[in-house]
Amino acid sequence: MTGAVTAVWCDRCGEAADSGDHAACRRARELEPPRFCPKCRRRMKVQILPAGWTATCVEHGVRQS
Repeated sequence: MTGAVTAVWCDRCGEAADSGDHAACRRARELEPPRFCPKCRRRMKVQILPAGWTATCVEHGVRQS
């Protein structure tokens, strides 16, 4: 997926990106792939490979490291 993603949802915990403190989510995301689509909050299919990761949302496509 190309272009900037406007995050409405936290891609780690799935909660609203503008509510609460997501400092722990940001720290965790330095080491792990996203779990939720930041546009629609759907749980994504994540594949972790030695060279990186891919996360696929059925609505918004693939994100990768």
